[in-house]
Amino acid sequence: MEKKWQVFGLVAVSIFMSTLDSSIVNVALPYMMQDLTETMGTIQWVVTVYLLTVSSFLLTFGRLSDIRGRPMVYRMGFGFFTIGSFFCGISGTVAWLILARAVQGIGASMLMACSPALIVDVFEPEHRGRALGLVGACVAAGLTTGPMAGGLLLEYFSWRSIFFINIPVGIFALAARGGVFNGGGRKTDESLDLTGCISLACLVCCLIVSLVHAGDWGVFSFKGLFFPGAGILAGLVFVRNARRSPSPLFDLKLLEIRLFVMPLVASLVLFMALFTLIFMMPFYLSLACGFSPAQTGMTMIVPFLFLIVVSPVSGSLADRLGSRGLCGAGMGCLALALFLLGGLTPEQGLLNVLLRLALAGFGTAMFISPNAAVIMGAVPADRRGIASGAVATARNLGMVMGVAISSSIFTYTFTRLAPGGGLDQFQPEMTPLFMAGFRRVMLAGAFMAGLGVFITFARGAENKACQKN
Repeated sequence: MEKKWQVFGLVAVSIFMSTLDSSIVNVALPYMMQDLTETMGTIQWVVTVYLLTVSSFLLTFGRLSDIRGRPMVYRMGFGFFTIGSFFCGISGTVAWLILARAVQGIGASMLMACSPALIVDVFEPEHRGRALGLVGACVAAGLTTGPMAGGLLLEYFSWRSIFFINIPVGIFALAARGGVFNGGGRKTDESLDLTGCISLACLVCCLIVSLVHAGDWGVFSFKGLFFPGAGILAGLVFVRNARRSPSPLFDLKLLEIRLFVMPLVASLVLFMALFTLIFMMPFYLSLACGFSPAQTGMTMIVPFLFLIVVSPVSGSLADRLGSRGLCGAGMGCLALALFLLGGLTPEQGLLNVLLRLALAGFGTAMFISPNAAVIMGAVPADRRGIASGAVATARNLGMVMGVAISSSIFTYTFTRLAPGGGLDQFQPEMTPLFMAGFRRVMLAGAFMAGLGVFITFARGAENKACQKN
Protein backbone atom coordinates (compact mmCIF):
# COMPACT_ATOMS: atom_id res chain seq x y z
CA MET A 1 0.00 0.00 0.00
CA GLU A 2 1.27 3.49 -0.85
CA LYS A 3 2.53 5.53 2.09
CA LYS A 4 -0.03 8.27 1.48
CA TRP A 5 -2.90 5.80 1.92
CA GLN A 6 -1.32 4.45 5.09
CA VAL A 7 -1.23 7.99 6.44
CA PHE A 8 -4.81 8.49 5.32
CA GLY A 9 -5.84 5.31 7.15
CA LEU A 10 -4.39 6.52 10.45
CA VAL A 11 -5.95 9.96 9.99
CA ALA A 12 -9.27 8.25 9.28
CA VAL A 13 -9.04 6.28 12.55
CA SER A 14 -8.36 9.42 14.60
CA ILE A 15 -11.18 11.34 12.94
CA PHE A 16 -13.58 8.44 13.38
CA MET A 17 -12.72 8.15 17.07
CA SER A 18 -13.11 11.86 17.87
CA THR A 19 -16.32 12.34 15.88
CA LEU A 20 -17.81 9.11 17.24
CA ASP A 21 -17.33 10.45 20.76
CA SER A 22 -18.86 13.81 19.92
CA SER A 23 -22.03 12.42 18.38
CA ILE A 24 -22.52 9.79 21.09
CA VAL A 25 -22.31 12.38 23.85
CA ASN A 26 -24.87 14.66 22.19
CA VAL A 27 -27.42 11.83 22.05
CA ALA A 28 -26.76 10.99 25.72
CA LEU A 29 -27.17 14.52 27.12
CA PRO A 30 -30.87 14.28 28.07
CA TYR A 31 -30.23 11.00 29.91
CA MET A 32 -27.15 12.35 31.69
CA MET A 33 -29.21 15.35 32.77
CA GLN A 34 -31.97 13.21 34.25
CA ASP A 35 -29.68 10.56 35.78
CA LEU A 36 -27.40 13.12 37.45
CA THR A 37 -30.35 15.45 38.24
CA GLU A 38 -28.53 18.40 36.73
CA THR A 39 -29.87 21.41 34.83
CA MET A 40 -29.35 21.96 31.11
CA GLY A 41 -26.97 24.81 32.01
CA THR A 42 -24.73 22.39 33.93
CA ILE A 43 -24.96 19.38 31.64
CA GLN A 44 -24.10 21.46 28.57
CA TRP A 45 -20.59 21.75 30.02
CA VAL A 46 -20.04 18.08 29.21
CA VAL A 47 -20.08 19.21 25.56
CA THR A 48 -18.82 22.75 26.08
CA VAL A 49 -15.65 21.93 28.05
CA TYR A 50 -14.59 19.42 25.39
CA LEU A 51 -15.05 21.89 22.56
CA LEU A 52 -13.59 24.71 24.65
CA THR A 53 -10.41 22.73 25.36
CA VAL A 54 -10.08 21.69 21.74
CA SER A 55 -10.56 25.26 20.51
CA SER A 56 -8.06 26.67 23.01
CA PHE A 57 -5.19 24.39 22.03
CA LEU A 58 -5.63 23.61 18.33
CA LEU A 59 -3.35 26.40 17.12
CA THR A 60 -0.82 25.47 19.80
CA PHE A 61 -0.60 21.87 18.66
CA GLY A 62 -0.78 22.84 14.99
CA ARG A 63 2.25 25.06 15.51
CA LEU A 64 3.97 22.38 17.60
CA SER A 65 3.49 19.93 14.72
CA ASP A 66 5.33 22.37 12.40
CA ILE A 67 8.20 22.57 14.91
CA ARG A 68 8.50 19.07 16.33
CA GLY A 69 6.92 17.05 13.55
CA ARG A 70 3.35 15.84 13.19
CA PRO A 71 3.99 12.18 14.17
CA MET A 72 5.01 13.09 17.72
CA VAL A 73 1.96 15.29 18.27
CA TYR A 74 -0.27 12.61 16.76
CA ARG A 75 1.03 9.89 19.07
CA MET A 76 0.44 12.07 22.13
CA GLY A 77 -3.06 12.86 20.90
CA PHE A 78 -4.07 9.21 20.75
CA GLY A 79 -2.71 8.66 24.25
CA PHE A 80 -4.50 11.60 25.89
CA PHE A 81 -7.78 10.84 24.15
CA THR A 82 -7.78 7.19 25.20
CA ILE A 83 -6.93 8.01 28.83
CA GLY A 84 -9.58 10.74 28.93
CA SER A 85 -12.19 8.31 27.61
CA PHE A 86 -11.39 5.85 30.39
CA PHE A 87 -11.80 8.47 33.12
CA CYS A 88 -15.04 9.74 31.55
CA GLY A 89 -16.40 6.22 31.80
CA ILE A 90 -15.57 5.83 35.50
CA SER A 91 -16.52 9.37 36.59
CA GLY A 92 -18.86 9.35 39.58
CA THR A 93 -19.96 12.99 39.50
CA VAL A 94 -20.64 15.59 36.85
CA ALA A 95 -17.59 17.58 38.02
CA TRP A 96 -15.24 14.64 37.41
CA LEU A 97 -16.94 13.93 34.10
CA ILE A 98 -16.35 17.49 32.96
CA LEU A 99 -12.69 17.31 34.05
CA ALA A 100 -12.19 14.03 32.19
CA ARG A 101 -13.81 15.55 29.09
CA ALA A 102 -11.17 18.30 29.25
CA VAL A 103 -8.45 15.62 29.11
CA GLN A 104 -10.23 14.12 26.11
CA GLY A 105 -10.29 17.57 24.55
CA ILE A 106 -6.50 17.93 24.85
CA GLY A 107 -6.03 14.66 22.99
CA ALA A 108 -8.62 15.56 20.37
CA SER A 109 -6.97 18.94 19.75
CA MET A 110 -3.66 17.19 19.02
CA LEU A 111 -5.33 14.85 16.54
CA MET A 112 -7.48 17.50 14.85
CA ALA A 113 -4.62 19.99 14.53
CA CYS A 114 -2.55 17.55 12.47
CA SER A 115 -5.14 15.79 10.33
CA PRO A 116 -5.64 18.19 7.38
CA ALA A 117 -1.92 19.03 7.25
CA LEU A 118 -0.97 15.34 7.16
CA ILE A 119 -3.31 14.79 4.21
CA VAL A 120 -2.06 17.85 2.32
CA ASP A 121 1.57 16.85 3.04
CA VAL A 122 1.28 13.48 1.30
CA PHE A 123 -1.32 14.02 -1.45
CA GLU A 124 -0.64 15.80 -4.75
CA PRO A 125 -2.42 19.18 -5.24
CA GLU A 126 -4.73 17.77 -7.93
CA HIS A 127 -5.92 15.03 -5.56
CA ARG A 128 -6.29 17.00 -2.32
CA GLY A 129 -9.95 17.83 -2.79
CA ARG A 130 -10.75 14.15 -3.24
CA ALA A 131 -8.62 13.17 -0.23
CA LEU A 132 -10.20 15.82 1.98
CA GLY A 133 -13.58 14.68 0.70
CA LEU A 134 -12.76 11.16 1.90
CA VAL A 135 -11.79 12.68 5.25
CA GLY A 136 -15.24 14.26 5.28
CA ALA A 137 -16.69 10.81 4.70
CA CYS A 138 -14.74 9.54 7.72
CA VAL A 139 -16.18 12.39 9.77
CA ALA A 140 -19.60 11.32 8.60
CA ALA A 141 -18.93 7.67 9.43
CA GLY A 142 -18.03 8.59 13.01
CA LEU A 143 -20.96 10.95 13.37
CA THR A 144 -23.29 8.35 11.85
CA THR A 145 -22.08 5.45 13.97
CA GLY A 146 -22.19 7.57 17.14
CA PRO A 147 -25.95 8.16 17.43
CA MET A 148 -26.73 4.59 16.40
CA ALA A 149 -24.22 3.01 18.78
CA GLY A 150 -25.08 5.51 21.51
CA GLY A 151 -28.80 4.85 21.19
CA LEU A 152 -28.28 1.11 21.47
CA LEU A 153 -25.89 1.43 24.41
CA LEU A 154 -28.26 3.80 26.21
CA GLU A 155 -31.11 1.38 25.58
CA TYR A 156 -29.36 -1.48 27.41
CA PHE A 157 -26.55 0.04 29.50
CA SER A 158 -25.68 3.15 31.49
CA TRP A 159 -24.63 6.31 29.64
CA ARG A 160 -21.13 5.67 31.04
CA SER A 161 -20.66 2.87 28.52
CA ILE A 162 -20.58 5.36 25.63
CA PHE A 163 -17.06 6.44 26.59
CA PHE A 164 -15.58 2.97 26.86
CA ILE A 165 -16.03 2.20 23.15
CA ASN A 166 -13.29 4.76 22.35
CA ILE A 167 -10.68 2.78 24.28
CA PRO A 168 -10.15 -0.18 21.90
CA VAL A 169 -10.06 2.21 18.92
CA GLY A 170 -7.39 4.32 20.63
CA ILE A 171 -5.30 1.29 21.58
CA PHE A 172 -5.47 -0.02 18.00
CA ALA A 173 -4.35 3.34 16.61
CA LEU A 174 -1.42 3.58 19.05
CA ALA A 175 -0.29 0.10 18.03
CA ALA A 176 -0.68 0.75 14.29
CA ARG A 177 0.96 4.17 14.06
CA GLY A 178 4.50 2.73 14.33
CA GLY A 179 4.20 1.18 10.89
CA VAL A 180 3.07 4.47 9.36
CA PHE A 181 5.21 7.11 11.07
CA ASN A 182 8.91 6.40 11.21
CA GLY A 183 10.95 9.08 12.94
CA GLY A 184 9.15 12.38 12.92
CA GLY A 185 11.52 14.29 15.17
CA ARG A 186 12.21 18.00 15.33
CA LYS A 187 11.60 19.79 12.03
CA THR A 188 12.86 23.32 12.75
CA ASP A 189 14.91 25.25 15.28
CA GLU A 190 12.02 27.58 16.07
CA SER A 191 10.57 27.61 19.59
CA LEU A 192 6.96 27.37 20.67
CA ASP A 193 5.42 30.75 21.47
CA LEU A 194 4.21 30.22 25.06
CA THR A 195 2.90 33.78 25.43
CA GLY A 196 0.78 33.29 22.34
CA CYS A 197 -0.46 29.92 23.59
CA ILE A 198 -1.54 31.30 26.98
CA SER A 199 -3.12 34.49 25.62
CA LEU A 200 -5.08 32.55 22.98
CA ALA A 201 -6.38 30.09 25.58
CA CYS A 202 -7.48 33.01 27.79
CA LEU A 203 -9.18 34.70 24.83
CA VAL A 204 -11.15 31.58 23.86
CA CYS A 205 -12.10 30.73 27.46
CA CYS A 206 -13.32 34.24 28.26
CA LEU A 207 -15.32 34.40 25.03
CA ILE A 208 -17.06 31.07 25.61
CA VAL A 209 -17.74 31.64 29.33
CA SER A 210 -19.29 35.01 28.42
CA LEU A 211 -21.56 33.39 25.84
CA VAL A 212 -22.58 30.52 28.13
CA HIS A 213 -23.50 32.75 31.08
CA ALA A 214 -24.70 35.90 29.30
CA GLY A 215 -28.33 35.17 30.18
CA ASP A 216 -27.56 34.38 33.83
CA TRP A 217 -25.25 37.25 34.63
CA GLY A 218 -26.73 40.08 32.59
CA VAL A 219 -24.74 42.21 30.16
CA PHE A 220 -23.91 44.98 32.64
CA SER A 221 -23.15 42.88 35.73
CA PHE A 222 -19.59 42.66 37.05
CA LYS A 223 -19.03 39.20 35.57
CA GLY A 224 -20.84 40.17 32.38
CA LEU A 225 -18.33 42.98 31.86
CA PHE A 226 -15.22 41.32 33.34
CA PHE A 227 -15.01 38.24 31.11
CA PRO A 228 -15.50 40.04 27.77
CA GLY A 229 -13.05 42.69 28.93
CA ALA A 230 -10.49 40.07 29.90
CA GLY A 231 -11.02 38.38 26.53
CA ILE A 232 -10.38 41.63 24.66
CA LEU A 233 -7.22 42.22 26.71
CA ALA A 234 -6.00 38.68 25.99
CA GLY A 235 -6.68 39.26 22.29
CA LEU A 236 -4.61 42.45 22.29
CA VAL A 237 -1.75 40.64 24.03
CA PHE A 238 -1.97 37.85 21.45
CA VAL A 239 -1.80 40.26 18.49
CA ARG A 240 1.02 42.34 20.03
CA ASN A 241 3.03 39.22 20.77
CA ALA A 242 2.44 37.82 17.27
CA ARG A 243 3.90 41.00 15.78
CA ARG A 244 7.01 40.97 17.96
CA SER A 245 7.82 37.28 18.40
CA PRO A 246 10.43 35.78 16.04
CA SER A 247 8.35 32.57 15.85
CA PRO A 248 4.74 33.44 16.76
CA LEU A 249 2.00 30.91 17.41
CA PHE A 250 0.04 32.40 14.52
CA ASP A 251 1.59 34.09 11.50
CA LEU A 252 -0.35 37.33 11.07
CA LYS A 253 0.73 37.46 7.42
CA LEU A 254 -1.81 34.71 6.79
CA LEU A 255 -4.52 37.27 7.52
CA GLU A 256 -3.48 39.03 4.31
CA ILE A 257 -4.59 35.98 2.30
CA ARG A 258 -8.24 36.52 1.44
CA LEU A 259 -8.79 32.88 0.50
CA PHE A 260 -7.58 31.87 3.93
CA VAL A 261 -9.48 34.38 6.08
CA MET A 262 -12.92 34.45 4.47
CA PRO A 263 -13.39 30.66 4.16
CA LEU A 264 -12.18 30.33 7.74
CA VAL A 265 -14.87 32.75 8.94
CA ALA A 266 -17.46 30.95 6.80
CA SER A 267 -16.47 27.63 8.40
CA LEU A 268 -16.93 29.08 11.89
CA VAL A 269 -20.39 30.38 10.95
CA LEU A 270 -21.45 27.07 9.39
CA PHE A 271 -20.58 25.08 12.51
CA MET A 272 -22.27 27.65 14.75
CA ALA A 273 -25.46 27.14 12.75
CA LEU A 274 -25.09 23.36 12.50
CA PHE A 275 -24.62 22.90 16.23
CA THR A 276 -27.81 24.72 17.08
CA LEU A 277 -29.39 21.67 15.42
CA ILE A 278 -27.00 19.02 16.79
CA PHE A 279 -27.40 20.27 20.37
CA MET A 280 -31.17 20.81 20.45
CA MET A 281 -32.52 17.93 18.34
CA PRO A 282 -31.89 15.14 20.91
CA PHE A 283 -33.90 17.14 23.47
CA TYR A 284 -36.68 17.70 20.92
CA LEU A 285 -36.82 14.02 19.96
CA SER A 286 -36.61 12.56 23.47
CA LEU A 287 -38.70 15.11 25.39
CA ALA A 288 -41.14 16.73 22.96
CA CYS A 289 -41.62 13.66 20.72
CA GLY A 290 -41.16 11.00 23.41
CA PHE A 291 -38.65 8.93 21.41
CA SER A 292 -36.68 6.13 23.08
CA PRO A 293 -32.85 6.42 23.20
CA ALA A 294 -32.52 4.02 20.25
CA GLN A 295 -35.09 5.95 18.18
CA THR A 296 -33.36 9.25 18.98
CA GLY A 297 -29.99 7.83 17.98
CA MET A 298 -31.27 6.37 14.71
CA THR A 299 -32.97 9.65 13.78
CA MET A 300 -29.83 11.69 14.43
CA ILE A 301 -27.93 9.48 11.96
CA VAL A 302 -29.75 11.00 8.98
CA PRO A 303 -27.76 14.23 8.40
CA PHE A 304 -24.48 12.35 8.76
CA LEU A 305 -25.45 9.70 6.21
CA PHE A 306 -25.42 12.42 3.58
CA LEU A 307 -21.92 13.43 4.63
CA ILE A 308 -20.67 9.93 3.77
CA VAL A 309 -22.03 10.08 0.24
CA VAL A 310 -21.79 13.75 -0.65
CA SER A 311 -18.42 14.79 0.90
CA PRO A 312 -16.15 12.84 -1.50
CA VAL A 313 -18.26 13.96 -4.46
CA SER A 314 -18.19 17.63 -3.47
CA GLY A 315 -14.41 17.42 -2.89
CA SER A 316 -13.86 15.96 -6.36
CA LEU A 317 -16.15 18.55 -7.95
CA ALA A 318 -14.21 21.32 -6.20
CA ASP A 319 -10.97 20.06 -7.80
CA ARG A 320 -12.54 20.66 -11.24
CA LEU A 321 -15.10 23.42 -10.78
CA GLY A 322 -13.85 25.49 -7.86
CA SER A 323 -15.29 25.74 -4.38
CA ARG A 324 -17.26 28.98 -4.09
CA GLY A 325 -20.50 27.85 -5.76
CA LEU A 326 -20.54 24.53 -3.92
CA CYS A 327 -19.87 26.17 -0.55
CA GLY A 328 -22.52 28.85 -1.09
CA ALA A 329 -25.14 26.31 -2.13
CA GLY A 330 -24.30 24.09 0.83
CA MET A 331 -24.61 26.93 3.31
CA GLY A 332 -27.93 27.92 1.73
CA CYS A 333 -29.29 24.38 2.12
CA LEU A 334 -28.37 24.43 5.81
CA ALA A 335 -30.10 27.79 6.29
CA LEU A 336 -33.27 26.48 4.65
CA ALA A 337 -33.21 23.27 6.73
CA LEU A 338 -32.93 25.21 9.99
CA PHE A 339 -35.73 27.55 8.97
CA LEU A 340 -37.97 24.56 8.21
CA LEU A 341 -37.02 22.86 11.49
CA GLY A 342 -38.23 25.98 13.26
CA GLY A 343 -41.71 25.24 11.92
CA LEU A 344 -41.89 21.69 13.25
CA THR A 345 -44.46 20.45 15.74
CA PRO A 346 -44.30 17.09 17.58
CA GLU A 347 -47.53 16.03 15.84
CA GLN A 348 -46.14 16.36 12.30
CA GLY A 349 -44.56 12.91 12.27
CA LEU A 350 -41.12 11.43 11.78
CA LEU A 351 -40.94 11.91 7.99
CA ASN A 352 -41.04 15.70 8.34
CA VAL A 353 -38.14 15.56 10.78
CA LEU A 354 -36.09 13.23 8.58
CA LEU A 355 -36.49 15.36 5.44
CA ARG A 356 -35.28 18.49 7.24
CA LEU A 357 -32.33 16.68 8.81
CA ALA A 358 -31.44 15.23 5.40
CA LEU A 359 -31.36 18.70 3.86
CA ALA A 360 -29.10 19.94 6.66
CA GLY A 361 -26.71 17.01 6.13
CA PHE A 362 -26.65 17.51 2.37
CA GLY A 363 -25.83 21.19 2.71
CA THR A 364 -23.10 20.62 5.29
CA ALA A 365 -21.47 17.93 3.12
CA MET A 366 -21.46 20.25 0.09
CA PHE A 367 -19.62 22.90 2.10
CA ILE A 368 -16.97 21.21 4.24
CA SER A 369 -14.56 19.51 1.79
CA PRO A 370 -14.35 22.29 -0.84
CA ASN A 371 -13.95 24.92 1.87
CA ALA A 372 -11.11 23.01 3.59
CA ALA A 373 -9.36 22.43 0.25
CA VAL A 374 -9.28 26.11 -0.67
CA ILE A 375 -8.00 27.13 2.80
CA MET A 376 -5.17 24.59 2.81
CA GLY A 377 -4.25 25.36 -0.79
CA ALA A 378 -4.03 29.11 -0.13
CA VAL A 379 -1.20 28.99 2.45
CA PRO A 380 2.54 28.31 2.02
CA ALA A 381 3.64 24.72 2.66
CA ASP A 382 5.64 25.64 5.79
CA ARG A 383 2.52 27.16 7.38
CA ARG A 384 0.16 24.23 6.81
CA GLY A 385 0.36 23.18 10.45
CA ILE A 386 -0.81 26.63 11.53
CA ALA A 387 -3.50 26.63 8.83
CA SER A 388 -4.60 23.13 9.82
CA GLY A 389 -4.88 24.24 13.44
CA ALA A 390 -6.77 27.36 12.38
CA VAL A 391 -9.29 25.29 10.37
CA ALA A 392 -9.92 23.00 13.31
CA THR A 393 -10.08 25.97 15.71
CA ALA A 394 -12.73 27.67 13.58
CA ARG A 395 -14.72 24.43 13.39
CA ASN A 396 -14.63 23.72 17.11
CA LEU A 397 -15.08 27.34 18.14
CA GLY A 398 -18.15 27.39 15.90
CA MET A 399 -19.43 24.23 17.58
CA VAL A 400 -18.99 25.53 21.11
CA MET A 401 -20.45 28.93 20.21
CA GLY A 402 -23.43 27.19 18.62
CA VAL A 403 -24.00 25.14 21.78
CA ALA A 404 -23.58 28.18 24.03
CA ILE A 405 -25.90 30.39 22.00
CA SER A 406 -28.51 27.62 21.68
CA SER A 407 -28.48 26.93 25.41
CA SER A 408 -28.71 30.63 26.27
CA ILE A 409 -31.61 31.32 23.87
CA PHE A 410 -33.51 28.22 24.93
CA THR A 411 -32.94 28.72 28.67
CA TYR A 412 -33.93 32.39 28.50
CA THR A 413 -37.16 31.52 26.67
CA PHE A 414 -38.11 28.41 28.67
CA THR A 415 -37.43 29.80 32.15
CA ARG A 416 -39.52 32.90 31.47
CA LEU A 417 -42.43 30.86 30.19
CA ALA A 418 -42.14 28.22 32.93
CA PRO A 419 -40.80 30.04 36.03
CA GLY A 420 -39.54 27.61 38.65
CA GLY A 421 -39.60 24.65 36.26
CA GLY A 422 -36.37 23.24 34.82
CA LEU A 423 -35.93 20.98 31.81
CA ASP A 424 -34.61 18.24 34.11
CA GLN A 425 -38.18 18.09 35.52
CA PHE A 426 -39.85 18.08 32.10
CA GLN A 427 -43.50 16.99 31.94
CA PRO A 428 -45.61 16.48 28.78
CA GLU A 429 -47.70 19.55 29.57
CA MET A 430 -44.53 21.65 29.18
CA THR A 431 -44.23 20.71 25.48
CA PRO A 432 -45.65 24.03 24.11
CA LEU A 433 -43.15 25.93 26.27
CA PHE A 434 -40.33 23.71 25.07
CA MET A 435 -41.33 24.29 21.43
CA ALA A 436 -41.27 28.06 21.87
CA GLY A 437 -37.63 27.90 22.90
CA PHE A 438 -36.79 25.31 20.25
CA ARG A 439 -38.21 27.47 17.44
CA ARG A 440 -36.19 30.49 18.53
CA VAL A 441 -33.00 28.44 18.52
CA MET A 442 -33.66 27.02 15.02
CA LEU A 443 -34.44 30.46 13.60
CA ALA A 444 -31.25 31.84 15.15
CA GLY A 445 -29.34 29.04 13.43
CA ALA A 446 -31.03 29.83 10.11
CA PHE A 447 -29.97 33.48 10.45
CA MET A 448 -26.35 32.42 11.09
CA ALA A 449 -26.30 30.17 8.02
CA GLY A 450 -27.85 32.95 5.91
CA LEU A 451 -25.00 35.21 6.99
CA GLY A 452 -22.60 32.43 5.98
CA VAL A 453 -23.97 32.44 2.42
CA PHE A 454 -23.04 36.11 2.10
CA ILE A 455 -19.54 35.53 3.52
CA THR A 456 -18.94 32.59 1.16
CA PHE A 457 -19.76 34.53 -2.00
CA ALA A 458 -17.94 37.66 -0.76
CA ARG A 459 -14.60 35.82 -0.62
CA GLY A 460 -14.29 35.43 -4.39
CA ALA A 461 -13.12 32.44 -6.42
CA GLU A 462 -9.83 30.65 -5.87
CA ASN A 463 -7.05 31.05 -8.38
CA LYS A 464 -4.52 28.63 -9.89
CA ALA A 465 -1.66 29.91 -7.75
CA CYS A 466 -3.52 28.93 -4.60
CA GLN A 467 -4.40 25.51 -5.95
CA LYS A 468 -0.72 24.73 -6.58
CA ASN A 469 0.50 25.48 -3.05
